[in-house]
Amino acid sequence: MTPLEYLQQTQAKRMEELFEFLRFPSVSAKSEHKADLQRCAEWLRKHFQDLGLSSSLFPTSGNPIVYAEYLVGPQRPTILYYGHYDVQPPEPLELWASPPFEPVVRDGCIYARGSSDDKGQTFTHLKGIEAILKAEGTLPVNVKFLIEGQEEGGSPEDLSRFIQKEKKRLQADIVVVSDTSQFSKDLPAVTFGLRGIASVEIFAYGPNRDLHSGTFGGAIGNPVNLLCEMIGRLHDKNGRILVPGFYQDCRLPGKWEREQFRRLPYREANYRKELGVTALYGEKSYSTFERTWVRPTLDVNGIQGGYQGEGGKTIIPSRASAKITMRLVPDMKPADIAGKLEKYLKKIAPPCIRLEMVYHGGAEAVVVPTDGPWLEAARCAIRKGFGKAPVFMKEGGSIPVANNFKSSLGLDTLFLGFGLNSDNIHSPNEHFRVVDFERGCRTAVALPYEIARVKAG
Repeated sequence: MTPLEYLQQTQAKRMEELFEFLRFPSVSAKSEHKADLQRCAEWLRKHFQDLGLSSSLFPTSGNPIVYAEYLVGPQRPTILYYGHYDVQPPEPLELWASPPFEPVVRDGCIYARGSSDDKGQTFTHLKGIEAILKAEGTLPVNVKFLIEGQEEGGSPEDLSRFIQKEKKRLQADIVVVSDTSQFSKDLPAVTFGLRGIASVEIFAYGPNRDLHSGTFGGAIGNPVNLLCEMIGRLHDKNGRILVPGFYQDCRLPGKWEREQFRRLPYREANYRKELGVTALYGEKSYSTFERTWVRPTLDVNGIQGGYQGEGGKTIIPSRASAKITMRLVPDMKPADIAGKLEKYLKKIAPPCIRLEMVYHGGAEAVVVPTDGPWLEAARCAIRKGFGKAPVFMKEGGSIPVANNFKSSLGLDTLFLGFGLNSDNIHSPNEHFRVVDFERGCRTAVALPYEIARVKAG
């Protein structure tokens, strides 16, 4: 029996095991789910053990890290798989067509929170390794799994400390992450780069209390008005960011990258229709792919201030705040960019308000070397798993742990996405196509053999 035959024979069993995994409400953002996260980690540890891997839990100040390994010998290459078992909050619950932690298959898709991000995608690799072990009795490579439970909260210092402390244990040749997406339905992709991120929060303080807008209006600066005015001065009419020095260390896309982008099918009308917008907006003179993958951005994620309850309340608020994230490209440093933003905002802030900025952290952009063997191994594995050669693309999101793997372990990361951007991750009705789960499992079977082949070559 071959590994692929084993996958075929165990399809129903694999689906039920995935459902069992998805039923844990492992929401890391809510303390009320602390016990659920612990139970999920324990289930995952035991599942690894049942597959024949040695596994253990490493406690952190938050949720435990699940570690598992199967070592064949030092002469074989080693893959370090990374994933996360925590999920986003499911709210608003009323928008779900079925309960978020009661997985169901509907219209060829698995509906559940975490089905695509990231339990379902991570689980493909467990099932791929299981298929090889059951069919062959051993593996062509050494494998190590690091599955964390705090990714949706930004992977606090717990993870970076663990990677630094366990450098010897985590030694490998390449990291594999499946937490990205295909390019489109039935067009698989290898992602060779992600943007970085810098996250800040701006606070504008005015009077020492909320004031009556009739008594004091016209004489006191309104922090909400003024913060909005300052935000309006962050971009020019062509979408270019006006923060001095923002583009100073911005690396432009290379010739090979641009060539990959030109090969990708794209219809603006379809893009607009899918997103429900009548027109696109962005930095002038750049394509949609360049704007979303290889150009830096600055976006306000939310503004808060004043009265938000039912009815009206005629006040001048005493304070206002805004959450801002900036997506970064190679060579841009998160703390440096945040500092430049703070300096600019304080410069343009009127003297009637006091401005403070809190830096919430960030991560640098990640690029997989395009001239080594790893992209070729990924390409061949996906071709076998999907029956079609993948395209090469970048993504605009960020996976900060990839920076830790590079800085602490010296390892590059392969991003193999089996989901789709339309899977509603972080939204109600998250789903993962059954066909993509199966293709992911087949790719996960092929990948160790391809890694072994290119390493030997």
